[in-house]
Formats: sequence, C-alpha cells, structure tokens
Amino acid sequence: MDLLNTLVRKGLSRELPTRDEARAVLETSDEDLLDVVAAGGKVRRHWFGRRVKLNYLVNLKSGLCPEDCSYCSQRLGSKAEILKYTWLKPDEATSAAEAGLKGGAKRVCLVASGRGPTDRDVDRVSQTISAIKEQHEDVEICACLGLLSEGQAGRLREAGADAYNHNLNTSEATYGDICTTHDFSDRQETVRQAQGAGLSACSGLIAGMGERDEDLVDVAFALRELNPDSVPVNFLIPFEGTPLADEWNLSPQRALRVLAMVRFVHPDAEVRLAAGREVHLRSLQPLALHLANSIFLGDYLTSEGQAGQSDLDMIADAGFEVEGADTTTLPEHRTGDRNPDLVAVRRRGAGTALPPNA
Repeated sequence: MDLLNTLVRKGLSRELPTRDEARAVLETSDEDLLDVVAAGGKVRRHWFGRRVKLNYLVNLKSGLCPEDCSYCSQRLGSKAEILKYTWLKPDEATSAAEAGLKGGAKRVCLVASGRGPTDRDVDRVSQTISAIKEQHEDVEICACLGLLSEGQAGRLREAGADAYNHNLNTSEATYGDICTTHDFSDRQETVRQAQGAGLSACSGLIAGMGERDEDLVDVAFALRELNPDSVPVNFLIPFEGTPLADEWNLSPQRALRVLAMVRFVHPDAEVRLAAGREVHLRSLQPLALHLANSIFLGDYLTSEGQAGQSDLDMIADAGFEVEGADTTTLPEHRTGDRNPDLVAVRRRGAGTALPPNA
C-alpha cells in the first residue's frame, strides 16, 4: 500500500504524517491489518530494535478522588468495588516496588488519586522516591499525582524523580464529555510544567470511550505538539459503577490500529502498551509488541493485569527481549541532561523532521 510506504518513510525520518494519513490507518480493513502492523514494526525496530521496556505501577493512594472523570473507578461518585486507602508509607511503597523490580522492571510509576498534590503530598512522595532510590540507584521513577501547582515539578525533580505522567486521554473537542471538574488545557499545562522542570514527560490517551476516529487523531496530534518522551496507550476498562460501564467498543483489530496510528505519529517516542491490553487485545497481544516498545508488568491501579511471568514469556516467545537497566530507552537525540533549553529545542522540532543529532 502506498499509504504504508509513505508512513514508514516519514517514521524513519521523524516526519509528522498528515491527519488524513493517520486517520486512514484507523480505517484500514482487517485484511490489511498484518501489513499495517508490519509497517509500524519497521518504524518501531528502527528506533528501538527488539527491546521491550518494563514498567511497574505502585498505587500510593487509592480511591476517593474529587474529580469526575467518567472512565475512572476512583472518580467522584464511583460505585466500583475497589480498594480505598490513604498514602502508603515510604517503606510500604518500596516493598511494593520490589515485586516489579525483581521481574525486570526498569521504571517504577508512583501514582496517587486526587486532583493534584498538596505541598505536603509532594514531601511524602519525595521521601518515597528517596527510599526507593536508596535501595535501587538505577531505577527510573515516574510520578503521577494529578495537576501540578507552580514549583512542584521542580521539587519532584530535586527529589530524584526522572519523569512525570499526566495523560491527555482524549481530544480537546470531547474532553468535556468525560470530565467537568477540570479541562484539557489544565492537563496540557501540567505536562509543560514537568518538561520545564527537566522531567521526562509521559502523556498518552485512552481509546474505547466512544470517540470517533477524528478524536483519536486529534489527541495523538495534540500529544505530538507537547512532544512527550513516553506515550501510554490505554484501552478503556469499563468498570461497573462508572458512567462508561457499557462502553465495549474495541476489538483486538481496532486496538492494533490505534497502536499503529500512535506509532506513526510518535515514531521515536516510547509507545507504551498500557491498561486494558489483556481485556481488548487478548490473544493478539504479541502482535502489539511490534508497535509498542514498552509495557506495564503486572497489575494496574484498580484492575488486575496479566501475570508477570506470562508477560515475560510472551516477550520471549514473540522474539523480543527485555530492556536492561544499562540500556538507554530513547534514541540519542532525545537523551541528555534535562533542562529548559533542551525542552525548547525539542518542542520546536515536534512537528517536523530534524537532523539525527538535533
């Protein structure tokens, strides 16, 4: 297909596809699906080889969130049957992280429910970061605490955090349909604050909430403008007791097309296969590794994931290898000391092709 040849060529040179090209990926037929995956695989292998980065979630604080995000089991008014607890102590969080680190996880993601952290919360998380780093010096730590206030990203960076996650989730046009307690621009601003403080930005989307193809393309392009290093692709888990409990819109084939579209729009970013992969991709999960170079190991925030050993077996059986701690995940042009000047350079280059050493 001429479309796929064009997308591969652009992906290898970090050139942004057009919106029509991105949407066309979502519109391909099941008959062409393996060709789509193969094309995306060429881009993925060019930038990341056959490496798969493992990430592990530690839920520091669960439930009782004042925000009304429709997809979330922890939302205001949620009747989902989930564990609810306040902050884990640093030693408890460190113990929780051990399971993932023993399984080969390279990054620990520290997540807490809520609109955003107070300054006291930042102190708590900073102590947890220090405790984990004291025992595991080389581990990457990503914080995910909600909307950030001025100066908080810098404090997390000083404490030893390497990255900050805050997903855009869906398009700006439909954001008000899934959340009314904050807006799309709030999320964009938090990602920018993280980048401005020198943290590696992690920001992605959720597919399967009833959105149109145009919405998926819009959020993928909005993310490209922010130029995060990591782009998690989540697939909605319709929790009972939430407004989206009946939204079962994804097939394994659809999920693969979404991943392929994101890979073409973000060719050199860490595309992460995230929540819902077991539910929606099912037996096609190994094919997704040809598109995503990163996965979560084990459980998610309030839902169970695939057994860790099953993930490791799947990676090996599909011909991939777990990325070691001594390997840099991102291509050379995305690495280096994180500072505002580097962030500015990367933002200027987000929409066009750049020379390899930019």
